Amino acid sequence: MPASAAPGPLAKKIPWLRRVKFAIRLTVIALVIWGVWYTIQKAFHSLREEQITARDLIRLDAAWLAAAGVLYVAGQWPAYWFWRQALRAMGQHPEFWPTARAYFIGHLGKYVPGKAMVVVLRTSLVRGRGVDATTAAICVFVETLTLMAVGACFASALLATLYRQYSGLLFLGVLMMLGAGVPTLPPIFRRLVKLLQVQRLNPQIEHSLQGIDWRLMLRGWVSMSIGWCLMGLSLWAVLQSLPEELVRTTPQLEHIPLIAASVALAMVAGFLSLIPGGLGVRELVVIPLLAPVFGDVGAIVSAVLLRLIWLLAELAMSGILYVLAPAPAQHQESPATLNTSSRA
Repeated sequence: MPASAAPGPLAKKIPWLRRVKFAIRLTVIALVIWGVWYTIQKAFHSLREEQITARDLIRLDAAWLAAAGVLYVAGQWPAYWFWRQALRAMGQHPEFWPTARAYFIGHLGKYVPGKAMVVVLRTSLVRGRGVDATTAAICVFVETLTLMAVGACFASALLATLYRQYSGLLFLGVLMMLGAGVPTLPPIFRRLVKLLQVQRLNPQIEHSLQGIDWRLMLRGWVSMSIGWCLMGLSLWAVLQSLPEELVRTTPQLEHIPLIAASVALAMVAGFLSLIPGGLGVRELVVIPLLAPVFGDVGAIVSAVLLRLIWLLAELAMSGILYVLAPAPAQHQESPATLNTSSRA
């Protein structure tokens, strides 16, 4: 915009919008801190009432915990598959292992405030021969929002059909499904990308966006539903690892729908909170859903263990792929491309 031009209406609203966004984020953080503190107090009270000792807490079944980590990693592969399919649909040629390397290492970016580091890590690691950085970034948003929309829909469907008593969480799940899912509808997503003027970075992007169609999104929803089932089984395995003294009810196959709904709703809420790693938010969703069945102690211990197991699984998978998987072969960029990148 020329220096002499007056700021438009949107520019005048930006400071106000920023203040509202900051106030909302501060409120969410304050509520999470209060919720975590209340949960910790409740946990200690429950431990005293049940006469649970430190010896009981360390009698965990290592085999079930290892299975939980494996199931979590397995649950990530359908989302990786969809991200690679989105890249291919937009005319890219991602290699299997370098793309997997970028995907799993990129997961670690969610522990950085703002979550933008996920996009930075993935695009920087996958960028190379056959993959454009701008297109890769667009596909990150397609994959992530689709994963969240499927998770919210998955949880809402289970709660609506089997656990109608959780009407508040069901309403929250439907809202999150709409919030994450509507922007991924192909016509709306293409329009949003055009409004962001991404074509300035990649003039071919408008043509490439035609690959984001209903058929691709349907495949994404099917594959990610499988992923959410596997991640639900991961929490079920964590509950299986707990000694009998910590759980009111031994986990059975009939509990899997509730456990899977808890995982999906917790992860989506953690993502939308914008708190790094959904710290505290996930636990505040999982614990109220599991406590009526497995008791306060079982719910709290399993929620904390789940976070630790998933973090260790992410670190292990990222480390393995970083060492063993090849990086994408870099191509020499033209002066025009370099100029575009510098302006970006």
